Amino acid sequence: MKEDFISLIKKVTGAKQVFEEEMIQSLWSGYGKILRYGLKGSELSSVVIKHVKLPDEANHPRGWNSDISHQRKLKSYQVETAWYSEWSKQCDDFCRVPECLGLKSQGDEVLIVLEDLDAAGYASRKTKVGEKELEACVKWLANFHATYLGQDPKGLWGQGTYWHLATRPDELEVLDDLALKAAAKAIDEKLESARYKTLVHGDAKLANFCFSEDGEKVSAVDFQYVGGGCGMKDLAYFIGSCLYEDDCERLEQDLLQMYFEELRIALRRLGKVVDLDAIETEWRELYPIAWVDFHRFLKGWSPGHWKINSYSERLVREVLSSLAMS
Repeated sequence: MKEDFISLIKKVTGAKQVFEEEMIQSLWSGYGKILRYGLKGSELSSVVIKHVKLPDEANHPRGWNSDISHQRKLKSYQVETAWYSEWSKQCDDFCRVPECLGLKSQGDEVLIVLEDLDAAGYASRKTKVGEKELEACVKWLANFHATYLGQDPKGLWGQGTYWHLATRPDELEVLDDLALKAAAKAIDEKLESARYKTLVHGDAKLANFCFSEDGEKVSAVDFQYVGGGCGMKDLAYFIGSCLYEDDCERLEQDLLQMYFEELRIALRRLGKVVDLDAIETEWRELYPIAWVDFHRFLKGWSPGHWKINSYSERLVREVLSSLAMS
């Protein structure tokens, strides 16, 4: 790592000495690493470093090595830098995120110095969820959306999420579901014309949540695709990321009810003046549309993906039917 980056870590933590403890993970398509650095002479014992270094040659795991893909990733790191610099401080304990301690861009590299969530009590990662974890994440999303309701996503994605139509022409082109392909623009416009918008996390999958040991508290990471949109984009995507089709169907109404109850509580707590019934009515109607919007991307990107199931296909038929009648 560049000496300037080491100096930044020392400066923002007060450490006399810093050393790499472990690589937590590589970034998608070889665009860098997430590392844990140990500290000596600081009040903190460690920090997490997101070190973005653009590769000489992209190596996408599913073969999408286009200039569109590269430009999307470049912007995503600019967005994440803006998020931590300008936006993240609005989050409180109800929608916990790691504290950003420092940022530096130099040439084709970016360094983000973050609070170590493991040390802060969020050391647990889940590949499947129980009731407690599911509730914690749904409530996190409701509080996040309440916090940013009505705000202009300046410096972020105008339209949040990594799968929205404008950034995925290649995947649309190869989509072999012709009815869904024909409706893609109308689905996108339906979501974009929502009266009530907020910031969406944009990649709110289970892997981007860090849990307390008892599973009752949660913090979210990875804000490369945060931007404007309807909160249902995050909720539908999250539920699809951690439940199989039978549970998606069985728990759909319970999870929506939990989300909207928490959203109402959060909006009142934050003193947001908004028609609570109107926002719930609009977003409930947009939930299946948000689900189908992601399904459209997934079917073009990875036609054999496990998330392509009968529940999703049923929602597609219902949404296409409702669009045809509108």
